[in-house]
Amino acid sequence: MSNKHMASRRDFLKSSTAAAAGLALAGGLSFARSAHAAGGDELKIALIGCGGRGTGAAVNCLDSVENVKLIAVADAFADRAKGCAADLKKKYGDRIDLPEDRVFVGFDAYEKAIAAGPDVVLIATSPGFRPIHYAAAIAAGKHVFMEKPCCIDAPGFRSLLETNKLADEKNLKVVVGLQRRYQESYLEGIKKIHDGQIGDVILSQAYWNGGEPWFRNRTPEMTEMEYQMRNWYHFVWLCGDNICEQHVHNLDVCNWVKNDHPKEANGMGACVQRYKNRDPKNGSGQIYDSHFVEFTYPDDTKMYSQCRQIPNTWNSVSEKVFGSKGTSNCQVPSHKERNPYEQEHIELFKAIRQNEKHNDGHYGATSSFTAVLGRMANYSGQIVKWDEAAAKGPSEMPEKYAFDANPRAMPDKDGLYPIAVPGIYKPY
Repeated sequence: MSNKHMASRRDFLKSSTAAAAGLALAGGLSFARSAHAAGGDELKIALIGCGGRGTGAAVNCLDSVENVKLIAVADAFADRAKGCAADLKKKYGDRIDLPEDRVFVGFDAYEKAIAAGPDVVLIATSPGFRPIHYAAAIAAGKHVFMEKPCCIDAPGFRSLLETNKLADEKNLKVVVGLQRRYQESYLEGIKKIHDGQIGDVILSQAYWNGGEPWFRNRTPEMTEMEYQMRNWYHFVWLCGDNICEQHVHNLDVCNWVKNDHPKEANGMGACVQRYKNRDPKNGSGQIYDSHFVEFTYPDDTKMYSQCRQIPNTWNSVSEKVFGSKGTSNCQVPSHKERNPYEQEHIELFKAIRQNEKHNDGHYGATSSFTAVLGRMANYSGQIVKWDEAAAKGPSEMPEKYAFDANPRAMPDKDGLYPIAVPGIYKPY
């Protein structure tokens, strides 16, 4: 590829195929044997990001892995950090070792949690912070579980590539929360595609059409930074838009089928209904409610992608692949199916305890940037090429992280936020 910082398609193919092969082997083990990551020495974990998904990730880990102790939690907000700590203590008792001085709060809380001595860091903050927290954990020599998406802009993607390289050099284990990669029905279904069951792949379709996400009204004491972080799903710098936050799962499946990532994207999208009836005095946001993208792979095959969050419309969360000999929904029924949210932790701790190579960060980065590429195409109305977008794409992140600092997107006098307009917005 054109920039030395970009992941080569050859490297992506190699890492994805190795990961899939390893998981297929693991999937063939008796589930009685693999139901829990084996004990051995106690491993300490720290949780960064104490919202619903972060707390859920800690629960998934503690429910599925033996001889693990949570020793630190971190969140920008005190109510979340303390609430999470209290809930987990109530559920798990002495498996939670969280004195008050290891419940960290603030923008630098992640640094303190990493320094508290964990072996493994669970990262489930708002996606915009993911590259920062991942880089800090790997630099400190910690194994990592991180939620998806892994980045929301091009600088974040470039950071992920550098951190992935360092993780490999340090022999650190990394799992990304693209849980379909750990779901037996998908493992077996995609293996059949790779084995040629439907012939040559000609076209894929990806869908995440669903309902509206949550929203939290503004309160008088909130600064602008707090308001946006409390409503992180509605701001590009925190969420990446819904094409990144949710639809990344389906895009990842299609990339997995191809063992590659797109070379370009062209599409359209809009904010039609999302903020139409919301009182701007309480606040609004800036993300689209509908996206359609035509992705083109290096072999000129296509992936057609839809994601939409408009009430009373057709819903589907699925994938479909068309081949020269048939079609596939990328899954086959499996009697061995296990909760993939738990299986991803089982595999992470198994790799740690058996010192097996394991780094999902490679496909986590490319699938996340596939979503970013689609957003850039839709916002601009232009054909956006992977190499150029990855090398030139701008930062969406604030210049300063503090509750009295301003994010890049600020409301106008009517309380409305800037929303990208195709034909005017420039991707880079």
